[in-house]
Amino acid sequence: MRFGLPATEGLQAGGPLRALFVIALLSVLMLTLLRTVGLRAFSMASETYMSGTHSAAFVTCPNEQVAKDLARGIVEKKLAACVNIVPKITSVYEWQGKIQEDSEVLLMIKTRSSKVASLAEYVRSNHPYEVAEVISLPIEQGNPPYLKWLGDAVPE
Repeated sequence: MRFGLPATEGLQAGGPLRALFVIALLSVLMLTLLRTVGLRAFSMASETYMSGTHSAAFVTCPNEQVAKDLARGIVEKKLAACVNIVPKITSVYEWQGKIQEDSEVLLMIKTRSSKVASLAEYVRSNHPYEVAEVISLPIEQGNPPYLKWLGDAVPE
């Protein structure tokens, strides 16, 4: 008796042929899964990325037209590889001693960290706000092919 079942029960339920079929099927499925995971791990390990080489910057805009104009100019001037425009955010902040609440549009900008100062200067020069928000965070990790594309799209 193995695992609480009589030795003949496995044979009666389909026998060794059925067991062999199940083992073969599981082997094929596991091989496919392991191959996929292995290829992804190899791809990620073979690409080298220096943490902080790129940054994600954020800029708020008063409306979608300003956001589109800024985004297009930023990409055309190669200050960023990509700018996502996120509509309809609500910002709550203090301005000149009063709590304000405004509907705004958010720009999510992917660029090289070395370009953040030029990006901020471009935004300050072309933004309607008296004090334009330009903040950035270093990108620690990401999809290696995407990070390579980002680096290729934004020259040093």
